Formats: sequence, C-alpha cells, structure tokens
Amino acid sequence: MGISRQAWYQSLQRERGREIQAQSIVEQGTAYVSLVTDAWSRKIVGYHVHESLHTRHVAAALKMALVSRRTTSALIHHSDWGIQYCSQEYQALYQRYGVTCSMTDGYDCYQNALAEQVNGILKMEYLLVKPEDIVQARQMVRESVEIYNTRRPHLSLKYKTPDEVHQAF
Repeated sequence: MGISRQAWYQSLQRERGREIQAQSIVEQGTAYVSLVTDAWSRKIVGYHVHESLHTRHVAAALKMALVSRRTTSALIHHSDWGIQYCSQEYQALYQRYGVTCSMTDGYDCYQNALAEQVNGILKMEYLLVKPEDIVQARQMVRESVEIYNTRRPHLSLKYKTPDEVHQAF
C-alpha cells in the first residue's frame, strides 16, 4: 500500500538527517515577501522583500537560506507550482546546491501548509501596518522575522522559539 504525500512529508519532518524547507510568496501592499522556512525548527531561514515577482527576487530568499546552512545533510525544498519555482533559473539553484525539489500536486495551498501558516503569522501578528515604501517594507519584514525567530515560542516546538530549536541541531 502506498503512502500519501502528506504522510510522507510528515515522516520526513521527523527525520533529523533531512532538512525540509517550505517556500511561498506573500503580497504586502505593493511589496512581495518571499520566505523560506525550515520545517523542523519553523525558523525563517531565508527571506527577501521585492517589488516584482521576477524569479531572481524569489530566488534571493532561497539563496539566503542555502548560504546560511550549517549542515551538509540532504535538503528538500517544498513549494507550490508558481512559475518562479518551475523556472530554469530556480531549478539550476537546486542542481548547484544538490537540493531535491518537492512541489504540491496542484495549486492547493493546504499542500504547503507550513509556508501558509508562517505567512499568516507574519501578516496577522507583525505586519499590521501597510509600509509606506519598499525601504520601510524591508525594515518591517527584517524586524518581524527576527522577532518571530527569536522571541515567539511555538506550541509545536514545546514552547521553544524556532531559533532555539534550530541551534540545537
């Protein structure tokens, strides 16, 4: 009997030898935020605020996450079927860094629940005021990510912060 994609994804999250990152894009006014979240620790390990959806902007968040990695364990990057993630430029990043690509079955946001949850937390708890310009948007996101990673405990992490869990592994 086969294993469902959701069960497979959950079993991978429990493995410490693998790292899974989830990514999506959030529109905040005229600025877009690309986030890469570590599935094990819930830490936002890459982000980029940009004014367009060009692949190079979305890829900047993944590059930030890849450069900051402290491990050489296998890495799975999970995203939706957005054109940026399917692009040759993005796929080349996977090849260059030895990343396994995982994508949702379709355009169902529930198949990338971790990314959607983190997007919602940032929008509903931290990004409550529309930024006046891209400079302010970048500052707001930088501060929000810092607070989220270092000060916001998670029930799923036994009331530890994402940064505490991330540093432990």
